[in-house]
Amino acid sequence: VNGLQARTFGVWTLLSSVIRCLCAIDIRNKTLYHITLFTFFLALAHFLSEVFVYQTAALTIGIMAPLMVASFSILGMLIGLQYLEVEALSQNKKKN
Repeated sequence: VNGLQARTFGVWTLLSSVIRCLCAIDIRNKTLYHITLFTFFLALAHFLSEVFVYQTAALTIGIMAPLMVASFSILGMLIGLQYLEVEALSQNKKKN
């Protein structure tokens, strides 16, 4: 890894963190929720591709940790997305 790649990965990680923190603050913002969910899919795809496609990383605890975080976060957010949909429907019924 050269300096440019390390800085690019660092900025990408920082951007993902900011998006995830903003979603935690405003969890009912559906657009932000979808963007946050996409960051976890992107992270999962990145780490899986490094292990299985490019074979630049071994399946060690250093790779397993982000894979598990991304997987469990995706699962939790998909469950939460159903809650947001139900909540949006109930809000629409109250307005009508």
